[in-house]
Parts: sequence; structure tokens; C-alpha cells
Amino acid sequence: MKRSNYFYVFICTACIVLSGIFSCTETKHNTLTEDEIAQGWKLLFDGETLAGWKDYNGPALTQPWHVVDGCIQAKGEGSDEDGYIVTEKEYENFELSWDWKLSKGGNSGMLYHVFEHPLFKVPYATGPEYQLLDDDNFPEALQDWQKLGADYAMHVPDKSLMKVNPAGKWNNAKIVFDNGHVEHWLNGVKILAFEAWSDDWFERKNSGKWEDYPEYGLARKGVLCLQDHGYPASFRNIKIKELPRKTKVVSLFNGVDLKGWQAYGTEKWYVENGLLICESGPDKQYGYLATREYYDDFDLTVEFKQEADGNSGVFFRSFIPSGVRINGWQCEVAPLGQHTGGIYESYGRGWLIQPPPEKESVLKMGEWNTMRILAQGEHIVTWLNGVEMIHIHDAKIGNGKGRICLQIHDGGGIRVLWRNLVLKGL
Repeated sequence: MKRSNYFYVFICTACIVLSGIFSCTETKHNTLTEDEIAQGWKLLFDGETLAGWKDYNGPALTQPWHVVDGCIQAKGEGSDEDGYIVTEKEYENFELSWDWKLSKGGNSGMLYHVFEHPLFKVPYATGPEYQLLDDDNFPEALQDWQKLGADYAMHVPDKSLMKVNPAGKWNNAKIVFDNGHVEHWLNGVKILAFEAWSDDWFERKNSGKWEDYPEYGLARKGVLCLQDHGYPASFRNIKIKELPRKTKVVSLFNGVDLKGWQAYGTEKWYVENGLLICESGPDKQYGYLATREYYDDFDLTVEFKQEADGNSGVFFRSFIPSGVRINGWQCEVAPLGQHTGGIYESYGRGWLIQPPPEKESVLKMGEWNTMRILAQGEHIVTWLNGVEMIHIHDAKIGNGKGRICLQIHDGGGIRVLWRNLVLKGL
């Protein structure tokens, strides 16, 4: 054999050997690179167990999910009412990336900022959803807001940017939530961006599918949720990098109108001479004026003057799932001797703490008073006219989330004036 032929055989043999080596090398899934670890990424699925996941509103995992070949897999036995699993930990600002694969005609989703509470029977009542759907083979007619990549029932992605692998093949998705700025990515391309809690966002929320879901999308942190919507679906390489919270100072009342607030009940709320005024209405029932946004950790200062009776209050981490029933905690505003500055839990334990008797006289009836409320995790402190009224540590409060609400007590005859409502986020 000529020397050139020996060289040819050597090259071919080497190519075959190297090809065999590389063809047997598989990508290792459900792991992080050293660079990802250094950047702060964390795995939410170890590839072997469902550790870190549980039922929605439940203490453990019983829903029809299992691990198959290094993937979390929905069995396809779920429905609109059940089949949801959530992370044990809550997340606020983050980048979240995951690989997903659907069956033909499949339907699933990734929800975030889901608020767990027995009054919310399904996670989509509170949590926004990155829609996962096999659009081409889905058996029913679809609106654009129902299709793959949508912020479900809110925002539609740019279809011209979407490159989708078909049913049975893997795709990658990513959600960025950075202090209200939201992005949806698909297979490495940004397909959608919007601002949560903007005027446009609230217009969409209040005029579409979510108009009968008053707490939808308001939570600033919550658990992540995977959906079994009656179709098999697989997930792997689920990882998250938490982003820092940006604090800001917010004036909750503009002195002109009630923009940014929502009234519940038939009692009277109006603006006059730069003041926010609440009065009992003809029904003499409870009434609430609630911020349209949630505020969890904050330092809030408000000024109030009780012109008649004055039985009112400032609710925090509170929500109103239906009607005028409020759930949360109240910093009391009431006539002399009725514990202004104390903390009361609605539809629960009642009074948690009252100011000591010698501090009841700090209130100035018929004059302007300044109330300060500090809420940081489970630690709550209140001050009235510069005097500390109470401080309390309470785990249940620490787990709460929700709106700031002003109250009119039932019974009639109440008139309270408010001004300078300033909140500093923590």
C-alpha cells in the first residue's frame, strides 16, 4: 500500500473513532455549570425526585406527577380544578428558565407569584401564566391570548419571532420578572415584554377574563406552579436566578382624585379640598377603599382626623376575594379608649395586641394625628403622634400579602379625613 493510502486510512479511522466518542456523549441535564452557580442560579428540580415541590394549598405532594427519565412529568390526569404542583419556596424577582415538551395537542403552563390561601381554590386566580400549548394540534378554536407564549388572557407574544419545535420535541422557555418589568422568551428569543401594575396592565385586567378575579396578578411574590391540564407534559432543567428588590417611595393619595384605589361597599369615599374623606352611607355597613396594588414590606405614614365617631382603620397585607369581606390585618383607628394603633385580625383571631392603657390618651380626637406602620416580614410596629404604640412578631402576618385598605366601620355616623399617605417600600 502506498504511503498516501496509509495516511488516508489513518484519517478515516480517526474520524470514525472520534465520531463514536462524540455520538455517545450526552448532554447532562438538571445540572448547573460553574459559571451559572457563580451567577446565582439554583436548580428547582434535581432530575431524580420531586423534592421542593408540593400540592397547591397543600403540605405535601399527592397530585399525579412523577419523575421519568430525568424529567418531571404530568400524567395528563389533571383538570381545571386540580393537578397543580408548586414550589415550597416563594419567589419575587427572578429569571426562570426551563425546558418543556408537550404531547400532541397538549396544554400546560408555568405560573408565578401564586398566592396560596384556602379562599383561592385554583392558582390562576392569583398567579400570571406563561402559556404552554401545542397550537397547531389543539382540538378547539383559540384566541391569540390563549396560545403558546402568551401572558395568559393578558398579553400576546410577537408570533413572527417564535421558532417552535413540534409536539414531542423539547423547547426552552424563560420568564424574567424584574420589579414589574416582565419578559417572555422562547428558544433563546424574547417574544414578549410588558410592565406589570401599569395603567395599561390594570385596564387589561379589569376588562377581560380577570375582571371577576379581583386579586389576580397583584401579589409581588409567590410560589411557582406547574399545570397538569389533562395532557401529558414533561419538564427538565428548571432553574432560577433571583434578582434584587428595588425600593421606592410612593404617595398613595394624589390629593386630586381616587386614582390607584378601589372602593368596596356602599359607603362614601371622595376628595374635597385636597383631603380624602370617608363617610358612612345610607346602608351603614362596612366599607373599604383599597389600593389597587399589593404592598408587603413597607414603612407607611398617614395623617387622619376624626370628625365624627372615627371608628376606622388602616388594613395591610389584606385582600378582598369577593363582596366586601376583607381578609388581613388592621391597624386600628378608633375613638378614645378603643385601642388606636393596636392590631386586629379580620375573620380570624381578632385582637392580636392592644396598646397599653396609659397610651390611649396619645390620640387627639378632632385634630390631625399621624400614624406610622412598619411592616417587615413578621415584625410589625406602630406609632401614633411619635409614640410607639405596639410591636409584635407574628408568623401568620409574616406569611400574608395584600393591599393597603382604609376602613369605614359599620353602624353609621362615621366621618374621617385622610391626607399625606406616603409609603416607603422595604
